[in-house]
Amino acid sequence: MSITKIVNKLYLAPRQKALDRYYTEHAADMQYSVLHHLLQRAKDTEYGRKHLFSTITDYESFINNIPVNSYEELKGDIDRMRHGESDVLWPGRVRYFAKSSGTTNDKSKFIPVSDEGLKRIHYAGGTDSVALYLKNRPDSRLFDGKALILGGSHATNYDINDSLVGDLSAILIENINPLVNLVRVPKKKTALLSDFEVKRERIARETLRKDVTNLSGVPSWMLSVLTRVLEISGKQNINEVWPNLEVFFHGGVAFTPYRHQYEQIIRSSKMRYMETYNASEGFFGQQDDLSDPTMLLMLDYDIFYEFIPVEELDKEKPTTIPLDGVKTGVNYAILISTSCGLWRYLIGDTITFSSIKPYKFTITGRTKHFINAFGEELIVDNAEKGLEYACSCTGAEVLEYTAAPVFMDNHAKCRHQWLIEFAKEPDSIESFSDILDQKLQEINSDYEAKRHKDITLQHLEVVKARHDLFNQWLKARGKLGGQHKVPRLSNSRNVIEELLQMNA
Repeated sequence: MSITKIVNKLYLAPRQKALDRYYTEHAADMQYSVLHHLLQRAKDTEYGRKHLFSTITDYESFINNIPVNSYEELKGDIDRMRHGESDVLWPGRVRYFAKSSGTTNDKSKFIPVSDEGLKRIHYAGGTDSVALYLKNRPDSRLFDGKALILGGSHATNYDINDSLVGDLSAILIENINPLVNLVRVPKKKTALLSDFEVKRERIARETLRKDVTNLSGVPSWMLSVLTRVLEISGKQNINEVWPNLEVFFHGGVAFTPYRHQYEQIIRSSKMRYMETYNASEGFFGQQDDLSDPTMLLMLDYDIFYEFIPVEELDKEKPTTIPLDGVKTGVNYAILISTSCGLWRYLIGDTITFSSIKPYKFTITGRTKHFINAFGEELIVDNAEKGLEYACSCTGAEVLEYTAAPVFMDNHAKCRHQWLIEFAKEPDSIESFSDILDQKLQEINSDYEAKRHKDITLQHLEVVKARHDLFNQWLKARGKLGGQHKVPRLSNSRNVIEELLQMNA
């Protein structure tokens, strides 16, 4: 019997059986058990006492006692936690903080990650990924080889002993069960390097002669590593290097733009791709059927879900709906309450349910226009501030603009492309683009990280739009005037390609 079959039988089979509850008509009941657990654990925290957690008996009293929160509302409490205060949003002292892209007011967000959150959310999600995959692929030999797991880096938090801040993936690697290190590559020291250029080189050389059977990471970063593996090995495709490679567990950014490139360098018919929906705030979903692109919402982690119809987001008091009230085909913004101390927290993502037996969904986007093709999470506020600064430095005036990603080519090169209609042109488009690119790095830490040394994300490109291009585009669609406008940022190239064709 293979190592994989032994591990599956002894450790994962009970969980696979427990996951069968997700497919029953009582699946949503698990969510109320989660809510009760979270409230009981946190009732004696400062936040729990302030919002009378001990008096909450049902969903109605829950939403009456606790407001909907953005990062700005919780930021002060989170910063106190970062400085070592205990029992603020979650009992005890939280030692880890996942650094994420910023908000309107800040370059970065710092998401608390408690010990319970590590175990009952993030590691639970990773375990279930394997459990669901092996349920789909009983012939797998996953554990007979090595797992290539990509991670970021971390640093000491405010010089506080045993407290870290950094990429969630680095925090997970730092705290991973030592047994996992027996089947994981690269070595921990390499995995946590902050310089991606050095890290990529070392990963490629450390793994070149290993029997890698599975990959885990963000598609853009992993593609860069695989490209380097091919360069060093001199091989034409990854299967010549790792003949037993069978699955890529991917998440963080949409996989669709990368699928063709992966299929070009991984040509094995047995290769599978499994999407996971994991973020700094939690592990929310994953594919349970490799032939179905929708994902299964994970119901029994330390996450209580609520949903707001997108059209109500701008209301002072939008309608919030627990899981047992959602409908298929409706675009919802997600609220979460978790064992990391996030209470009714609006994470900024939107989803649509395709099924409620079981609860399966598709990620539809963000609550605001954005670009997150490579993990950079560039938001409109970043764009506006960057353009304002570039204009002030060059004397230019921007009338209209839109931006979108140019996806990776065969050499793992990519960039952002900006189409700008100037009311007053700068003396040099090149100088304007240099200033804009640098300013975006200053105000968005994720964009800065992806731009580091041009390893993955290249310098942005500015294309000058002819006069009245944007108005003509809107007029052609019957949307000229009123509140209609061209999307400022888009994660796809649909809009910008139409505009570029008209600009020719």
